[in-house]
Amino acid sequence: MTDKEDDRGSLKRAEEFLQLFKKGAEFTQELLKENERLRFQLLQTQGASETDAQPVPASGEIESLRQRILELEQEKLQIHERIQQVEAENHDFATRYVEIEAENNQLANLYIASYQLHSTLDSAEVLQVISEIIINLIGAEQFAILLLEEKTGRLLAVAAEGMELSDLPPAVIGKGVIGSVAQSGENHFVESIESYQTDLENPLVAIPLKIKEHVIGVIVIYSLLVQKHRFAEVDYELFTLLAGHAATAIFSSNLYADSERKLSTIQGFIGLLTK
Repeated sequence: MTDKEDDRGSLKRAEEFLQLFKKGAEFTQELLKENERLRFQLLQTQGASETDAQPVPASGEIESLRQRILELEQEKLQIHERIQQVEAENHDFATRYVEIEAENNQLANLYIASYQLHSTLDSAEVLQVISEIIINLIGAEQFAILLLEEKTGRLLAVAAEGMELSDLPPAVIGKGVIGSVAQSGENHFVESIESYQTDLENPLVAIPLKIKEHVIGVIVIYSLLVQKHRFAEVDYELFTLLAGHAATAIFSSNLYADSERKLSTIQGFIGLLTK
């Protein structure tokens, strides 16, 4: 089932509960009216016996009326409890609807950002777009993008926000938190955001940039914006989607840059040969 079908199902159930709530309210009004009518009838019967000196109704009839009143009051209580349950369920549905709307907005923003990522082959522009996504969608304040140097097996910082590139030490595949993430291809999150203290070798979050199973770099986050105190479920989805799109965009821009350099070199040789 897709998210849209799940949303439509949630809205349909919410409407059904709303109809049940309305019917329950109407039935409660009817019960109150019936209760009032029976009470009035009982008082009228008792009053008539006192003023007109008519025979007192049989005790069985009075007891039957009282029993009927008790039954109606019990039914009213049950309906009231059911209405409270429906209201609680409606509140849950409303809360979930707001969460789904927020998730949809986040995913829509990611789609737009991913389009921007793949609309350019300039490496600097790609890194800039990735940084904007990390700031605006994830809410990171201090972070860096490290790319793998294939020959040496080191991860070198190529972009950073809230810190200097020179302050970031290189990481080695298989060593430390960042190196282990690059080796395993698995995301890393600290257990408690509140108790975390900035450690350049042990980031708050480390997300591998992967193309299939090949890791080409790592995004490391060291602190979040003031208004963001925790990661929501949608953030983990964003991390996964961002890693894939960012890795593809970086890889494509690097290939393009290499091809441009090779083309320029070839054209230079051809120019020398034709002179």
